[in-house]
Amino acid sequence: MSDLFRSNRHQRIAAITLASFALCLSPHRTLAQSECLACHADKTMQDSAGHSISVDGDKFSASIHGSLQCNNCHADIKEYPHPDHIAKVDCKTCHADEGSKLAASVHSSSKEHPCTSCHGNAHEIFPKTDARSAVYPLNVPKTCGQCHSDGAMATKKGLPSVYPHYMDSIHGNALSKEGLLVAANCQSCHGSHGILSHKDPKSLTFKANIPSTCGTCHAKINDDFQAGSHGHGVAKGDFQAPVCSDCHTAHAILQPTESAFRMQSTPICGSCHKDKLSTYHDTFHSQLGLLGGYVETARCWDCHDAHEIHPSSDPRSPVHPANLVVTCGKCHKGANKSFVQYQPHANAHDRKLNPALYFIRLFMNLLLISVLTFFVVHTVLWLIRSRFDQVKRNSGNGGRHA
Repeated sequence: MSDLFRSNRHQRIAAITLASFALCLSPHRTLAQSECLACHADKTMQDSAGHSISVDGDKFSASIHGSLQCNNCHADIKEYPHPDHIAKVDCKTCHADEGSKLAASVHSSSKEHPCTSCHGNAHEIFPKTDARSAVYPLNVPKTCGQCHSDGAMATKKGLPSVYPHYMDSIHGNALSKEGLLVAANCQSCHGSHGILSHKDPKSLTFKANIPSTCGTCHAKINDDFQAGSHGHGVAKGDFQAPVCSDCHTAHAILQPTESAFRMQSTPICGSCHKDKLSTYHDTFHSQLGLLGGYVETARCWDCHDAHEIHPSSDPRSPVHPANLVVTCGKCHKGANKSFVQYQPHANAHDRKLNPALYFIRLFMNLLLISVLTFFVVHTVLWLIRSRFDQVKRNSGNGGRHA
């Protein structure tokens, strides 16, 4: 073992000597990879803190920085031997635009979010179009998930654990299971270097900007949304109006045709339209869905449309009186003008809006209370009479025996 150690030591000394000799002949010459790799190719090489400082020459040559010389990045190394402690590489020297965006982002802390935390090993960085890259579309969720998932970093910083939700979503399935590179990943919605808080008006995920962010892929849906009353409300600065993420969520996005989404769609609409939700629950459509678990029963967006939503007074609305036959006819074949007189949001508690329904409900409630009261009183009197007769019979039998 000692002979092997001496042999490796002698080889390293020889390599260092040759590298030093070359540098002495040309002291101002840029350090070539081969000269640095004479030492750093050793996989066991570590710094004084015990961190590996070895470099895989083949992977580095194949990387996006493979054409550079070592001190293009390690600029403070001018000659050999170099100091034990060298300055950290400043990526902004070449990537100034990305550096300035990062400095203004939520990842601005260079200590906790160095470039390598997303791009991987500094000597093995590949273009984002290369499947080996940490920021290749298929790899982006896993890269972001290092922090934004269940784990120490998420717990320490109070970060939302969004990675598992994304992977189970329609976007995550399209990316990981179908391999669709065009499927939305983290940077599609949040950006890459200039990621801002969702509270920042310049952020891609600021509420007013979400429709256009989603519209990058869903252009037709965005056009429909912008033309509807919700889109008009957002455009006017009404942040009570819903945007894409209010209905679909931000990360756990389901396929709209899935039964899970259909079953939860009505409560989603009802979170804003509480008065309409209560009247909808009184209808056959709602009771068929809630009690019978029937998925295909009519939900809010089956009648009102999903994105280009207009008031019922607008001729473009599917629930405008002139369009009701066609709208109801999508499910109820043969629907006519008499059929569409049905009121899906009739309010039996509103005397002014629906007086006939109000008084019918009042009459039926009084009738029900009266009938129930009658039978309760009747039952109580019957029990009293039965008990009285029983006591009377027992008294008569006792007298005869005496």
